[in-house]
Amino acid sequence: MKLLTKFNIVLIIFFGAGGFIIAQLAYDFLMQNARDQVLQQAELMMASARSMRDYTSEQIKPHLLQNPDHLTNFLPQTVPAYAAQTIFSQLRKTYTNYSYREATLNPTNLQDRADDWETDVIRYFSDHPNEKVVKGERDTPLGRQLYLAKPIPVDASCMGCHSAPDVAPVAMIRKYGSANGFGWVLGQVIAAQIVSVPMDVPIGIAKKAFNRLLLFLFITFLVTIAALDTAVYVLVIRPLKTVADAADRVSKGDTEAPEVAVRGKDEIANVTVSFNRMRVSLQKALRMLEQ
Repeated sequence: MKLLTKFNIVLIIFFGAGGFIIAQLAYDFLMQNARDQVLQQAELMMASARSMRDYTSEQIKPHLLQNPDHLTNFLPQTVPAYAAQTIFSQLRKTYTNYSYREATLNPTNLQDRADDWETDVIRYFSDHPNEKVVKGERDTPLGRQLYLAKPIPVDASCMGCHSAPDVAPVAMIRKYGSANGFGWVLGQVIAAQIVSVPMDVPIGIAKKAFNRLLLFLFITFLVTIAALDTAVYVLVIRPLKTVADAADRVSKGDTEAPEVAVRGKDEIANVTVSFNRMRVSLQKALRMLEQ
């Protein structure tokens, strides 16, 4: 096996191992960065929903309750959850894969009833009262999504509508009936705010960046191998081949072989100097034998 081949094998092993480690670290970093971006979007949506709820409770609800129509026609705009979900339903017209839900185990409006996976999230909060947020990923028909959930415990303001039908507003009973949305217990986690954000776009961008990184690494590897091979051939192999050719001629009795030119002051130059000294000594020895 030639020296250059051995050298290339060593380079391939070390560059391959280093490239694999770099690629793995880069992939993990890009994927984590993509998830962080999605999580930031979800947290921003959650904060926006909280602001809408607070605004409705503090600025809208007091005025609507003074509206005489509210006594006969229940106005859902007085419900903080209605404002947040309605505004985000408008958002979905542009961002179809984004969603905000206030999923409830026993809702007055059946549209708010929790799905199976949302029910699991709510029950998790109920079983772990110290948990204030849950993050996770799930596969959907629209692609992989990240969800961010926060519990909604029953407080005193909820009891006026959800404790029992006989204390609930008459207009609300007329609109939604008395079969659902009652029997809530103060402090019970009955619902959860759940934001779902698609991961396809940031994950796709991360994968594209990763593939581009792999391409750059591969090109860099090829260019580096070519540059090192050229340097090894010019600085090591070609001078050694010159010395080897001269040694071969001398070994076959060609005492008139010219001296090998010495270039530089490195180890190859030292070998050349030693060979030239040996050639001269051999020539002197052969002349002495001829006499």
